Amino acid sequence: MSKRRYTQKKRAHQQSETRERIVQATMALHEEVGPRDTTVSAIAERAGVQRLTVYRHFPDDNALFRACTSRWLELNPPPAAETWSNLEDPMQRARKALELFYVYYRSGERMWSRAYRDREAVAALAAPMEEYDSFLNTVRDDLLKGWKLPSRTAHHLRATIHLALQFQTWRSLDQAGLNDAAMTDLVCDWIRCATGHSSTSSH
Repeated sequence: MSKRRYTQKKRAHQQSETRERIVQATMALHEEVGPRDTTVSAIAERAGVQRLTVYRHFPDDNALFRACTSRWLELNPPPAAETWSNLEDPMQRARKALELFYVYYRSGERMWSRAYRDREAVAALAAPMEEYDSFLNTVRDDLLKGWKLPSRTAHHLRATIHLALQFQTWRSLDQAGLNDAAMTDLVCDWIRCATGHSSTSSH
């Protein structure tokens, strides 16, 4: 390898490391103080770089937030349909999905609570949060499969599952003193009521 190629490779590696430090610093600050109160100066200080270095890698908030969100979700992936799709009974599928989402929300509570708190105040949060909304809508639609219901009842079920999957619902029930298992039982009773089934149905 020529000296020039070695130097270019070393520089590229250093730039990649710097970019990763900036992303890690941003994630940490978003979790600690929230996106709204995270400044470029604070990111630069946490990452051990100059403010201009942050801008060199991420020229605007949108670029920084895309990188931060992508990295955080890579490290903290939400539940995937493969974990419940093999269950034939739609009630069991819903229960399994909700169990997984409620554990997921608890593990990432600090980040999600600050993201939802700051959603309306930080323009760069709009796209990542809308993407997560779309993901939840996909999960909701998947969990609606298998139910054979009249259209009005199906509409109620759709609204119930939509509500059940939201982080805000989890947080409200958590603040009411319910643990994840109790939340799952309660929300499954909501689903049974929406579908006209008895709450004494087996889990």
